[in-house]
Amino acid sequence: MKIYAPSGVELLRGQAATPIVFVRTILLAYRKYGADPARALEAAQIPASALAAPDSRITAAQMEKISGFAMQELDDEALGWFSRRLPWGSYGMLCRASLGSPTLGIALKRWCRHHRLLTEDLLLDLSSTRAVATVSVTEQRNFGAMREFCLVTILRYLLGYACWLIDSRIPLLEARFPFPAPPHAEAYRFMFSGPLEFGVPKAAVSFDARYLDLPPGRDETALQTMLQRALPLTVLQYRRDRLLVENVRQLLRRAPDSVSTAEHIAARLHLSVRTLHRQLKEEGASLQELKDEIRRDLAAEQLRKTSRPLKQVAAVIGFASEKSFARAFKHWTGLSPQEFRDKSRLL
Repeated sequence: MKIYAPSGVELLRGQAATPIVFVRTILLAYRKYGADPARALEAAQIPASALAAPDSRITAAQMEKISGFAMQELDDEALGWFSRRLPWGSYGMLCRASLGSPTLGIALKRWCRHHRLLTEDLLLDLSSTRAVATVSVTEQRNFGAMREFCLVTILRYLLGYACWLIDSRIPLLEARFPFPAPPHAEAYRFMFSGPLEFGVPKAAVSFDARYLDLPPGRDETALQTMLQRALPLTVLQYRRDRLLVENVRQLLRRAPDSVSTAEHIAARLHLSVRTLHRQLKEEGASLQELKDEIRRDLAAEQLRKTSRPLKQVAAVIGFASEKSFARAFKHWTGLSPQEFRDKSRLL
């Protein structure tokens, strides 16, 4: 594999949000192997002053650069966490082993099982209910000062690969970590969407179980391309969400009054309003179209199954007047509400 080499300008571009403590953990790997980290630090443009300041942050590109450089220089993709090296290419092999899976769920099961062939220092497990899927980590050894970086990165490896495999962002319902909230806990929001919990028994991420049923859309050629720059998947959030449209529909169906605005919906989905609108556009939808779709379906149900006056039906689905409801309903269906009700009773 070939590591992408960003220029000096690109390395420093963007928000510096990655805590310097992760870089210090990489330096522990150099110490473990008796190697000098000077070249890696120079390549990533990380000065000694940044290492000395406890609150320092670096950019995602700098983190990508020093991680990739260290993995190759030390020939250890685990960066010293485990009792044995994971030679360069180990995680690429793990990706390849699950590439032909028919669903994401099967791919993740294979990933967790095959990871044990690389090391038994920690075990990965995928469990799911009808609604929630959870990937958890069982620690089999004391990782010491490397523990936080190890657990964070292992979960980001798996989550990043899962997002890439189905070409979709996977919003998290929760991310949990078995240590107290660190001083740099605010940086976790860049790596893990959704609520965070610290001080629990096991590291884990949970997400909507429907993602497990999505089929992968990648092949060997796509994998080769991805492996040229696999590391950004561990530090950057995937943009597209293949279930976003359905998630918005569900929110509108469940509680149309409480999520009536883009601000409310975006907050429930842990997105900015701008990101919500952009991602819906990328999926060929808009929030107004989805609102109209839900109101149309609700109105049709009311007209078919109840004898409520049209004025009451209009109020139920959020219209201020019967006239505006009738105009919108005819635009949606080509029929007036009364014509639709009469026709439904004849069927």
